[in-house]
Amino acid sequence: MEQNTSHRARLLVVEDEADLCRSLEYALKASGYEVRSADRGDTALRILDEFDPDLVLLDVMLPDMSGLEICRRIHQTLAAKRPVVLILSARVEEADRVAGFEAGADDYMVKPFNVRELILRIEARLKTRHAGSEIEGQDRPTKSDHLAVGILSVDERAHRVFVSGREVRVSALEMRLLLHLMHAPGRMCSRQKLLTDVWGYHPEVTSRTVDTHVKRLRDKLGDAADLLQTVRGIGFRLSDTRASAPDPPVGGAKIESRAAPEQTVKRKKRGPR
Repeated sequence: MEQNTSHRARLLVVEDEADLCRSLEYALKASGYEVRSADRGDTALRILDEFDPDLVLLDVMLPDMSGLEICRRIHQTLAAKRPVVLILSARVEEADRVAGFEAGADDYMVKPFNVRELILRIEARLKTRHAGSEIEGQDRPTKSDHLAVGILSVDERAHRVFVSGREVRVSALEMRLLLHLMHAPGRMCSRQKLLTDVWGYHPEVTSRTVDTHVKRLRDKLGDAADLLQTVRGIGFRLSDTRASAPDPPVGGAKIESRAAPEQTVKRKKRGPR
């Protein structure tokens, strides 16, 4: 059986704008990918079963159904067969991005976009998927499957997150972000490093995706939200603030426990440590 490397990866383009669809097909085939396309949701779902793509470029506004519904159905498939989903949308609001990530998307690009950046993102996402598949097939010690920081715990193998014993539902990308921080509690990670290590982006690609995911993850973690700290202007870190005092700021940067000042959840004021 031929090894499925990124240069022969299978891509499905779901886009109802004919000119854009043809342009994407041409550019992707010129980059060495095997490409099929669909201009309707029902056609896309049929091709998904037949073609078994490695990555799906997905428009949100389709004539017969929402692309988010297709994304949700893809997210319900087994992780080993689940394709990467990259949403291509003209919707630019943060709420639209969050909705896409909540539906299970791995990435989000706003139209119009640069084709070179799109190719870079596709390459990065496929590399991450391939690396994840190799790790999934390896036998790991049981102790590494369970991570805990304060009241936050993660069963890595089962893809489950718990706060004070209560399960919290997170997306695949939110899980990767959380695991990356939990494997090195107390260590600050810059936004660029997270983009490279978690999202697999090429260094020249910039995005506010990290901030969007951190904000959404904090909302979901509830009582454990304070564990996910912001180092203003630099990045993020996971720290058990209930167990120890925070590390000194890096280079004088201010460390905050929350990056979303608009949140109104009230907490008891803690005394000095």
